[in-house]
Amino acid sequence: MPSIAIQMIAGVGALLLGIIITATILRNAVTRKAKEKLTLAEAEGEALKKEKLLQAKEKFLQLKTEHDKSVNERNNQVLQAETRAKQKEQSLNQKLEDTKRKDQELEKRKKDLEVQLELNKAKEDAIEKLHRSKVEQLEIVAGISADAAKVELVESLKAEARTDAMSFIKEIMDEAKMTASKEAKRIVIQTIQRVATEHAIENSVSVFHIESDEMKGRIIGREGRNIRTLEAATGIEIIVDDTPEAIILSGFDPIRREIARLALHQLVTDGRIHPARIEEVVEKVKKQVEEEIIETGKRTTIDLGIHGLHPELIRMVGRMKYRSSYGQNLLQHSREVANLCAIMAGELGLDVKAAKRAGLLHDIGKVPDDQPELPHAILGMKLAEKFKERPDICNAIGAHHDEVEMNSMISPIIQVCDAISGARPGARREIVEQYIKRLKDLEALALSYPGVDKTYAIQAGRELRVIVQSEKISDKDAEKLSTDISMKIQTEMTYPGQVKVTVIRETRAVSYAK
Repeated sequence: MPSIAIQMIAGVGALLLGIIITATILRNAVTRKAKEKLTLAEAEGEALKKEKLLQAKEKFLQLKTEHDKSVNERNNQVLQAETRAKQKEQSLNQKLEDTKRKDQELEKRKKDLEVQLELNKAKEDAIEKLHRSKVEQLEIVAGISADAAKVELVESLKAEARTDAMSFIKEIMDEAKMTASKEAKRIVIQTIQRVATEHAIENSVSVFHIESDEMKGRIIGREGRNIRTLEAATGIEIIVDDTPEAIILSGFDPIRREIARLALHQLVTDGRIHPARIEEVVEKVKKQVEEEIIETGKRTTIDLGIHGLHPELIRMVGRMKYRSSYGQNLLQHSREVANLCAIMAGELGLDVKAAKRAGLLHDIGKVPDDQPELPHAILGMKLAEKFKERPDICNAIGAHHDEVEMNSMISPIIQVCDAISGARPGARREIVEQYIKRLKDLEALALSYPGVDKTYAIQAGRELRVIVQSEKISDKDAEKLSTDISMKIQTEMTYPGQVKVTVIRETRAVSYAK
């Protein structure tokens, strides 16, 4: 047993010794390889270091070259800037010298002018002294002062002017006497034309029938308050005379006359006639007439088979019922033109509906709510364009009096049919249109003054009533306004006879008991 143990110990020792020897040999081999790699790495590092040094030197040389070039360029720029600065300095010095020289010249001229002014002043003083001495000598010779001579001269000129004025007035009177007969005939002829029964009754007068003459007093009211309120609210002159069971409504606007007639009818039927009631009824009737206008327009378009009209154009067609063109009812004229256009377009193989539509609308420029300074054909064309009518229809409306160029086939048809309708015997009379235009011009002239609220031309244009705003126009201003309007009518308008201008100023105080 002991020998076995010894053998085992010896085997283990030999094994350990072999392991140690093997590890030593391996370590020596690893160390040798490491040294070889280290030597190789040092050699490579040295080569890389030399290469980087060479690259750095090349980069340095390149940067140095670029820097030198930049420095040279900057030096050149600095030199150029210095050169320009020197040139500017020289130019400024030259200008400064020129300015000093001009200042010296101006100073010299100033001194010369001062000397000249002193000389002129001395001359003026000498002339003034000479003038005073001459005046004194003349006063001594004439025995009268200069002021007294001026007064005497003015008086003599006044007397001479008065004599010349009297002579001029006498010449005017003599000329007036010579032309009096001719002027009288002219006035009589124009008066006959204005009151032609056939048209004056139709266009400016309506007769309102009442059951008894007792109602006339109630319509007039206490101290005429009712009739004045009715006239102011409607713009129509109400004539209450000895005509049995009738009251005459006079005014050039058919819509106003219709409003006044309907308002009177309701007041007489109801029996309550006083200013507040009158104003209430007139406002109500105005709305009714507006509804009637729209209904008339609708019926007309339905009768003619015209569809798709804008509501505002339908309203204008209805307003034609209360307008006339040279004495011819405008709605009847437009309906007639529409039917003629349809027939003619059908014969020529053109668009019948478009021709009828243009024929109905060709005179809508005569019935706008306002009155712009445009021919009615141009205004009608603009209204049709505004409400999206076809371009050929708009052109037909604007061209029917040759105020724009015709560019559609139906335009000449509208022009021809308008002439056919107006050329019928007895269809028109130009004096009526001139008469209505004169009355509208009268109202527009007065309405142009500030503070004027409403204007009404009555009695066939022989009287103009002007209602003013009491808070803007005083009583004295009302008198002046009346004079100013009458003078403007006299200078700007042509009219027979005379025109009475009445300015009405009214102040109302209203309160309510609750």
